[in-house]
Amino acid sequence: MRAPEHAIPAPPFPRDLTWINVAPLRMDKQRGRPVLVEFWDFCRVNSLRTLPYLKAWHERYAADGLRVIGVHAGGFLPARATANVVAAVERLGIEHPVVVDERLEIWDFYGNEGWPARYLWDRQGALYSMHYGEGAYQETEREIQALLGVERELLAPLRPEDAEDVLLPAQTADHPGAYSGPYEAGGVWAVLEGSGEVVANARSVAVEEPGCYPLVEHPHHTAGVLELAVGAGVTCHATCFTPGVAAPGGRGPLAAG
Repeated sequence: MRAPEHAIPAPPFPRDLTWINVAPLRMDKQRGRPVLVEFWDFCRVNSLRTLPYLKAWHERYAADGLRVIGVHAGGFLPARATANVVAAVERLGIEHPVVVDERLEIWDFYGNEGWPARYLWDRQGALYSMHYGEGAYQETEREIQALLGVERELLAPLRPEDAEDVLLPAQTADHPGAYSGPYEAGGVWAVLEGSGEVVANARSVAVEEPGCYPLVEHPHHTAGVLELAVGAGVTCHATCFTPGVAAPGGRGPLAAG
């Protein structure tokens, strides 16, 4: 969504926060380059699904002047520990700067309302556009190119549901804790921590570090039934559902997973 021209200045980054991959940055020192700020949480599947695009934009446009900054604002309990965030950034292969918003100060400065949330600032530090949730990847990349003054082939959608103008059936809402029962979605994930395993529809998933784990994946939006058993030593904070494109001819068949 495009912002009113030169209406909203970029908030500063508070001092004494942990930065990963870079020395502490100051927002006022970024003048002269576009800055893409994304609020994320390594325990949220929506953030994990957006992450490949952030990594690609950093790789494609850093040399042209784009600064990509991930603001990690933990919502789930294991994502609030800075050591877990540092480990997750390394595990996920993130190379762009990440600031750990331990006290949600940046969140409050932005008046942010959810994950993921994307804010693109122009060279003068004014808000150029913003987007909540997944999607709008091609739109954001066009805006990045416009601010940089470059024109290139856009990154191809990484998943069918990421294509522009695709209409997605509504998936089942996320559930706190472990959930078993009917659902409609393109995939099922769980926010887990501890050491052990969970079993989803007879498939065993090993848990070794805190994060969001895929349990069931479908080629399209599917009506299914989830049977989730959480083993000893593992805590399930939430069961999450991701979108999928509609199956040809209508709703997907009932599936066991």
